[in-house]
Amino acid sequence: MRAARLIKMVLLLQTRRSMTAAELAEYLEVSERTVARDALALSEAGIPVYADRGRAGGYRLVGGYRTRLTGLGRDEAEALFLSGVPGALRDMGLADAASAARLKVAAALTPELADAPRSAAQRFHLDAPAWWQPPETPGGLPAVAGAVWDDRRLAVRYRRRGGEEVERTLEPYGLVLKAGVWYLVARAAGGAEGGRGPGGGHRVYRVDRLVSAEPLAERFARDEGFDLPAFWEERAASFARSILRETVVVRLTGAGVRALRYAVDRAAAEEALERAETDGRGRTTVTLPVESQDVAYTQLLALGPECEVLEPPALRERMARAAERTAALYRRAPRRGAPAQGG
Repeated sequence: MRAARLIKMVLLLQTRRSMTAAELAEYLEVSERTVARDALALSEAGIPVYADRGRAGGYRLVGGYRTRLTGLGRDEAEALFLSGVPGALRDMGLADAASAARLKVAAALTPELADAPRSAAQRFHLDAPAWWQPPETPGGLPAVAGAVWDDRRLAVRYRRRGGEEVERTLEPYGLVLKAGVWYLVARAAGGAEGGRGPGGGHRVYRVDRLVSAEPLAERFARDEGFDLPAFWEERAASFARSILRETVVVRLTGAGVRALRYAVDRAAAEEALERAETDGRGRTTVTLPVESQDVAYTQLLALGPECEVLEPPALRERMARAAERTAALYRRAPRRGAPAQGG
């Protein structure tokens, strides 16, 4: 533990030229007294750490000293590619590896490129979780991530959507973070599930439904032809199409046409609008695929008078009743302090 801290201290001083005891203590998560002892230990080991006295003083390396301890380890190199997603790294237990990798890369840069890491970090940032939903980290995620990195088989107990729990031995190929939810892409050991097809027997599991996940000692032979981004793109598109099982017919104003893609599935709206017909009054009739009438009711209410449901009759009647209740609310003069009337 101390050896890793001493190396990190040298890399910090090599990268930043000079740091105060307080800055080093904060970064290394130790006391200033420990920083002083570590600096003395480095000097005794032949590394020229010099302490400048006074209010503006601090620690620095003398004579342009540069360590050769900048070779990236495998885990650090792999984590570096994910360093733009700090929350995801932390959830998977890889934050320390990514931090060490960034330090090593920064220490290896020439002086004229020394500001490159900070410059990039201030220009690009990926915020993966969805809006208005506090991110929840599944408890088994670090164990699953470890199995993914090491190509180790994973014994899991998985809770299906209906509540049934099943046990599986999986070959974990990759993790995907989508809108704040973690998904595991895996293949059943021995090919018990899946089979042939675009996914090659790979399936998707929500990590938060893993009741338990235990990495096994046994490793599996990864199919090097498997492409995780391509698999996820195809599977996500297939899933989006599969849930749109019903259709509704709506008539839209010009404003409704522009707002439709923000109220319903964007791809479905754009495809439907390409086939739509517009009458002489500027109204567009669209046959729109939807998940269900209940979902369509909630989505299309957001368009208000810019959207008229033509079919099916049951949904049209439901929208009409909602419009009548809304009109009744606004016909009454508002009373301050009185609760809104619903129904």
